[in-house]
Amino acid sequence: MADNSFTGFRRPFSRRSMLAAGGGVAAAAVLAACGSNSGMSSGSSSSASAKANLTQWYHEYGEDGVQAAVTKYAAAYDKANVAVKWTTGDYEKAVSAALLTSAVPDVFEYANGPTADMILAGQVLDLTDVLGSAKSDFNQSIMAPRMFRDKVWAIPQTIDMQMLYYRKSVLSKAGVSAPTTFEALVDAAAKVTTKDMGGFYAGTDSGVGVLGLPFIWSAGFRSISSDGKSLDFIDPAFYSALTAYKAFRDGTGLLRNASAEWYDAAPFINGECAMQWTGLWALPKVKAALGDDFGVIAFPGFGSSGKPSVAAGAYGACVAAKGANPDAAKAFVKWLWVDQTDDQVEFSTAFGTHIPAKPALAAKASTLSSGAGADAAKLVADVGHVTDIRWTSAIGTAYSSALTNIIVAGKDPATELAAVASTAKTELAKLS
Repeated sequence: MADNSFTGFRRPFSRRSMLAAGGGVAAAAVLAACGSNSGMSSGSSSSASAKANLTQWYHEYGEDGVQAAVTKYAAAYDKANVAVKWTTGDYEKAVSAALLTSAVPDVFEYANGPTADMILAGQVLDLTDVLGSAKSDFNQSIMAPRMFRDKVWAIPQTIDMQMLYYRKSVLSKAGVSAPTTFEALVDAAAKVTTKDMGGFYAGTDSGVGVLGLPFIWSAGFRSISSDGKSLDFIDPAFYSALTAYKAFRDGTGLLRNASAEWYDAAPFINGECAMQWTGLWALPKVKAALGDDFGVIAFPGFGSSGKPSVAAGAYGACVAAKGANPDAAKAFVKWLWVDQTDDQVEFSTAFGTHIPAKPALAAKASTLSSGAGADAAKLVADVGHVTDIRWTSAIGTAYSSALTNIIVAGKDPATELAAVASTAKTELAKLS
């Protein structure tokens, strides 16, 4: 499902926004659409046998067939009348606005599940009982941002991820291997750069927006400390990692401008760069254009304590607390995203390359059975990271601003990140 795609369906920042690793507003985010809930109250039904009326919201996916598929799923449910709302425009803004009113969707998808603020405000329902023992069927790393205070608040729909694509023949001709350390990435990028081809590309902002969280993970840190009270990466080793990336940006190996943004693989496909950070959603187009002349790897580790990492995420199905038929809505969510395994496989594989949220279903996904698809799935399993639910919009915005100041403007990492730490302390205290 590409183009949104964290996940891929077409709108540039739908599914991709959940992976916006700079961690700004999009990463922490609020999703929504305008509409009204026309469902009947379960307590005021005129007939005991009458079906509940439910509304279900999706953001606008870009791949052909997705809207028809989710409409088909809703129509197949015989316990309620489910009306699908396909939301164009700023879905995030729409959902967040709707959740403050009585005109809420009964069921809606949200990037990585609802935010902690939404949960604390009582805007979504606890779905722990909906999952029950089936919780263990889902990828546990992907489940993490859907958990808050030991309860489940959303059910993963399908997994998307970001990774580094590299051109095998180009690296081979330059005498370099696929980089596994940041130092090797810098070296490889410099050696493959020519007047016609850049080394590495991650967007017109030099990767500041999309690589923010991978910087943290690949430097060997987590975003939030284990006690949940502070940031984990306020450390000289992380300052050194950002300084190294600043030097990379100022050198010759990092391509600063290209024909498209990071989430579009066109620069890589067109030969504008030998390596590009983009998403799993781009895999079908890359393979169609380049055959087997490419590979996929994680973002390399920084320094001796760093570890490679990839960003992973999944839209989660949520149930609004103010919906007219909460029990019916929870039953529908369980039916679709827990019980209907064939639909879940189709949703993950028929409209692009995605990874089923249940590892056991990956065997049914032919796109993941070999080659780069299989490598991508293994990267998620081995070095995949998800945005911490405690990484709020305010923290993300402060962090993104600090990265720009450090990497683009050359300001002091310790000073800039101290301001982020101050914001985080205030934000995390609200959640403790």
